[in-house]
Amino acid sequence: MIEVNDLCKDFPLTRKQQAEMGVTQKTLRVLDRVGFECRPGRIFSLLGPNGAGKTTTLRIISTILSATSGSVKVCGLDTAGNGSAVRAKIGFLTGTTGLYERLTPNEIIRYYASLNGVDRPTMERRREELFTLLDMHDFAGKRIGKLSTGMKQKVSIVRTMIHDPEVVVFDEPTAGLDVIAAKNIIDMIRNCREQGKTVIFSSHIMSEVDLLCDDLAIIHKGRILYNDTMEHFRKNMQGASLTDEFIRIVNAA
Repeated sequence: MIEVNDLCKDFPLTRKQQAEMGVTQKTLRVLDRVGFECRPGRIFSLLGPNGAGKTTTLRIISTILSATSGSVKVCGLDTAGNGSAVRAKIGFLTGTTGLYERLTPNEIIRYYASLNGVDRPTMERRREELFTLLDMHDFAGKRIGKLSTGMKQKVSIVRTMIHDPEVVVFDEPTAGLDVIAAKNIIDMIRNCREQGKTVIFSSHIMSEVDLLCDDLAIIHKGRILYNDTMEHFRKNMQGASLTDEFIRIVNAA
């Protein structure tokens, strides 16, 4: 369960940034009273154009960033005062997270399992399940630096899921991937829903949203423009397609 209430985030501006932007304020508000709820066993999509505030929101949920005001609760825990406990319950996957290129997938997964307090028998069982699901055994002993982009993303998926998190956060996880690698991610997201996990993913790709999500929020310039079920979105849309309706809502703002 994720509960986001009146979330605001301000970033400080340097004098150079103020001059480049033609403003005098010392801070830039990138999130403005954002609020939504993600429930277990459902896939929640945070949809918006580039720069809308998707990544900032997910990083606050994952305790990578702190909020200026407002609150976030994950599994009933306030992220502001329970960072370590919240991180233990979260798996976070992004398309831009780096891996240690001199290590192998086996070594990476052992390392992250240890960081998350997973005992050896559980780690080995989880690793076997995930490596089989993602067809990773053939390159499990090769160095990360020798792997393709799709293979590296599979390693990132296992790293995200090795501790069997209750909440999974996907931040544009298919960005830059080929069709096969992207399908692995989509299958994993569906698998998380089937296991009753709370899933939130950000995207600006409407076809992925259409395939996956149960609940939808549209964010633009740090504000929530729409927050309801995907069924309600389809039933009440005025555009000819899901993409057209998304563009209509953003343009109307």
